[in-house]
Amino acid sequence: MEIKQEAAIDGSQLKMMLLGAYQSFENNYEMINNLNVFPVPDGDTGTNMLHTMAAVAESVSKLENATIGEVGQAAAKSAILGARGNSGVILSQLLHGIGKGLAGKDAATNNEIGKAFQYGILYAYRSVSRPVEGTILTVARGIAKGAYHAVRGGLEFTEVLRQAIAAGRAELERTPELLPALKEAGVVDAGGQGLIVFFEGCLAGLKGEVPPVFLSAAPSEVKLDLTEEFDLEYPYCTEFVVRDSHIEEKEVMQALEGMGNSLIVGVVFDIVKVHIHSKNPGAILQKAIQWGSLHDIKIDNMSDQHREKLFVKQPAVTKAGLAVVSVAAGDGIAKIMKSIGAEEIIYGGQSMNPPVEDFVRCIEEGSAEQYIILPNNKNIVLAVQQVKRLLGTKQIDFIPTNNLAQGLAALIAFDKEKSMVENVMAMREQAKAARSAACSIAVRDSVVNGIKVKKGQYIGLAEEKIVCAGDQLLNVTAATLAIAAEEAELISIYYGKDMPSKQAEELAEELKKINGDWEIELFDGGQPLYPLLMVIE
Repeated sequence: MEIKQEAAIDGSQLKMMLLGAYQSFENNYEMINNLNVFPVPDGDTGTNMLHTMAAVAESVSKLENATIGEVGQAAAKSAILGARGNSGVILSQLLHGIGKGLAGKDAATNNEIGKAFQYGILYAYRSVSRPVEGTILTVARGIAKGAYHAVRGGLEFTEVLRQAIAAGRAELERTPELLPALKEAGVVDAGGQGLIVFFEGCLAGLKGEVPPVFLSAAPSEVKLDLTEEFDLEYPYCTEFVVRDSHIEEKEVMQALEGMGNSLIVGVVFDIVKVHIHSKNPGAILQKAIQWGSLHDIKIDNMSDQHREKLFVKQPAVTKAGLAVVSVAAGDGIAKIMKSIGAEEIIYGGQSMNPPVEDFVRCIEEGSAEQYIILPNNKNIVLAVQQVKRLLGTKQIDFIPTNNLAQGLAALIAFDKEKSMVENVMAMREQAKAARSAACSIAVRDSVVNGIKVKKGQYIGLAEEKIVCAGDQLLNVTAATLAIAAEEAELISIYYGKDMPSKQAEELAEELKKINGDWEIELFDGGQPLYPLLMVIE
């Protein structure tokens, strides 16, 4: 049943819109993931947008009797800190703009909230330094135009949203004509589809309806119970992540059932995320440590008015000097980065983009006065830009490293005795000159650059571009290096967590036989998803 629209939209209605958007992503995130053109295992556009909206939903669901300005501000702040990946950052900037447009208002007229959503689209568009047509930004512009004409027509906000969505859908259908890669793959832009999912969810939430499912939806890896009351019997909100795990979601659920309530379990590849309200967090952590290595442990006493952490806070550290924060995809790579100058490591990479909040917390708790950040993945660069905006240019700068090769090259050029400006100049120069290659496993059938790829095949990438595919890792690696390592003096190969060291050593020896000019060094990278990451010098 449609909610009767009054002359103004209030805080509770905006809250329902945002919760509807979260549910819409929960219903459709896997469909968005599957729209990613490339068959490499980084099809996480939908997952990143879902995680970003999960942070928003968790924040606004706690608000009671809040004004529309307060809801907008809470949504903007939580989205900015919870943003993951480029798509999540763009979505967070959309919410940032909406929050700006509603700031200080108790309620908003149709005209005011329509303008606030247009403001949000503008922020999203400006968040990308080099806009490309045929992407989420094309769809955003279409939505903005649709909303503009509907607002000028004096329509109710439900109709403003309908017309904005219709205009956005028309632009979404055009994206394959604007980007040849989309047309070749026979899909529309994933980020643009995500934006439609967001606005469809807002419309459904405003009307009190369940958001639509566009295609068959997979079970969500993130679920929030937004209505549960605090239970004094289980006062400790316990959250943690287990890495390098091989346990199934069902096994985790069975192991923790009966130890508390509000149990939420998400398993993605070798990462397990758990949320549970319990009597005895220690017993839960003792059980979990058997599954892998524990990370991001957070225990809150929910009966405490201020929800202070149970852990004893460390004395304040006097900050001094310059340091590097580097993103690493595996333990082996992390150790190498630490050994050549990285002060802090944040784990992340393909399909596991760290949120903005992880960087902010790392820097705020660190001992250095200034930090240079190395994202080492093209889908983390926008998040790092957001960190710089949040913490300021005097404290933070970054090198836009898109891969491991660029990250290592930048690290080698780092000299903590020099100023941040001097280091950034030198590190950017070194990163630009670095060459990279990789081998991964295709997660879907696809055609890229005229190369037919079948799900499960090995694929070779040179500078993030797919150059070959095949059933044998050795053949694909050799073909990739033949393209990427022309006139190379040294090839450093980092093998992944699922490859035994003996297999990696045999592969390296076979490559040397194929081309006697290749000097190869082998390292245990420990990264997931990519059997081989290669740095070419």
